[in-house]
Amino acid sequence: MSVAITGRGVVTSLGEGADAFFDALIEGRSGIFDGLSACRDFDPERHIDPRAARRMDRFTQLGLVAALEAATEAGVAECDPDRVGVLLGTGIGGLATLQNQCEAFLAKGERGVSPNFVPMMMPNAAAGQVAIRLGIRGPGFSLASACATGSHAIGEARALIERGDADVMLAGGAEATLTSLCVAAFRRMGALSVEGVSRPFDARRDGFVMGEGAGVLVLESEDHAKARGAKVYGHIVGYGASSDAFDMVAPDEDGRGALAAMRIALADAGVATTDVDFISAHGTGTPFNDRIETLAIRKLFGADAPPVSSTKSAIGHLLGAAGAAEALVCVETLRRGVMPPTLNLEQPDPDCDLDYIAEGARKAPAIRLALSNSFGFGGQNACLAIAAA
Repeated sequence: MSVAITGRGVVTSLGEGADAFFDALIEGRSGIFDGLSACRDFDPERHIDPRAARRMDRFTQLGLVAALEAATEAGVAECDPDRVGVLLGTGIGGLATLQNQCEAFLAKGERGVSPNFVPMMMPNAAAGQVAIRLGIRGPGFSLASACATGSHAIGEARALIERGDADVMLAGGAEATLTSLCVAAFRRMGALSVEGVSRPFDARRDGFVMGEGAGVLVLESEDHAKARGAKVYGHIVGYGASSDAFDMVAPDEDGRGALAAMRIALADAGVATTDVDFISAHGTGTPFNDRIETLAIRKLFGADAPPVSSTKSAIGHLLGAAGAAEALVCVETLRRGVMPPTLNLEQPDPDCDLDYIAEGARKAPAIRLALSNSFGFGGQNACLAIAAA
């Protein structure tokens, strides 16, 4: 079933709003500074009552602002609130709150712990705050599948609409893990770029750059969108999910899980590989991921693989928000007929031999269908098939 996309919201290190975000991408701008991709200009109090904002973790603030952008664009306020839901995932949740409160407990004991600790930390806090702020009473919850979270949230929200549980869903992901503890943890794993540069598919790549942000799409049944005259930006036409069943952090060496997710998404959409015009890669910039994702794409498409791009080259890895932001990139690529580049790809890896749009943004006026790949720790994979409006 095709589900319409009627609203877009995003907050990244390149700014707020779908149009400004995509403009920056096709201009080749980077939001990475000093080895991190932080939303440095984000001020939640421009959008949220200051007292309420102080009772939210940063991931919730980011998710709520992206959701408000999307809901306003889609005109969600005119819809039946009992038929509007929210599925806003996160890979980790309120980590800044958790770290701060642990430090407070160790320093002051029980009296140092905030009574708001639990509702700020819990992974479903962002989904709850969105529902409260918008007054929507349909299905509302969160999910977590590490770096595949945002794509899983969009795919599962589509399923809720398909089975008639809602007419409209706000779906996506939010993440804010640029804390000293989390950065240290990923560095100890050897996952982060030592040079602090995101170089997907480049021979010099040495890990990903951590980022923060949020992405939210408003999904709506075709009939509902048509009945109220909503503007449609694109369609979610296919969704595939799989598990590697291989390792908690390393991808399957043969790319079986990634390949399965893409195949399922294409089958769900009822299209052939030759119909795909663009792939938004997971493209983390880690040595294993990029090689194995390339292998999976090559196995599926053969010598006719479409152009591939990694948004993480510009904004780093948003973890649980990555899939949602990258789905939005696909929507804009299809809508505008231009493919964003993969930055910093200057020394191609022989094992990564696809067309990664390294030369800069590329015009593609006839583009009609895109895939968005997301692969998470735990071996959990998601792929979205997105069609032009």
